[in-house]
Amino acid sequence: MSSCSIDLFLTDSHRTEQLGYILGQHLPAGSLILLQGELGAGKTTLIQGLGKSLGITEPISSPTFTLVNEYTEGRLPLYHLDLYRLEKEQVSTICPEIYWEGEEVVPGITAIEWSERLTYKSDRYLEINLVHNAKRGRQATLNLLGKHDLNLDFLLCLASTTVD
Repeated sequence: MSSCSIDLFLTDSHRTEQLGYILGQHLPAGSLILLQGELGAGKTTLIQGLGKSLGITEPISSPTFTLVNEYTEGRLPLYHLDLYRLEKEQVSTICPEIYWEGEEVVPGITAIEWSERLTYKSDRYLEINLVHNAKRGRQATLNLLGKHDLNLDFLLCLASTTVD
């Protein structure tokens, strides 16, 4: 599996949302974003930026208790899953693959919080690990895995405007 990686320092929550916004401008239908990070690391904030970029006006909140929120009003549908409350063996019962395979739903962008609980992944996805540091803000490590028609160079504009 081929990969491309980039590290970004995000000085505040606005930068985290901006990262999501830029991703939403470039990712095609069928994209899968796997988010990892502790509570408060910025996973939902990033997805809120993604939603804004797609033209979704409905408030985006973490689907911790509903498990899946579907936003279909934008340029592309956004499927937001949160696996926090599930054990690994429970994840398959919600059939998360229907969202990234796009066979039972309109193809869109699937963003999954607490993705380390997945037992099955697509053969191509963008993995984002968010770490919050009280002194430096957030660090985002993005890994593009599998065969993609894009790379992460479009994020260099964000990298060049962030500070250590």
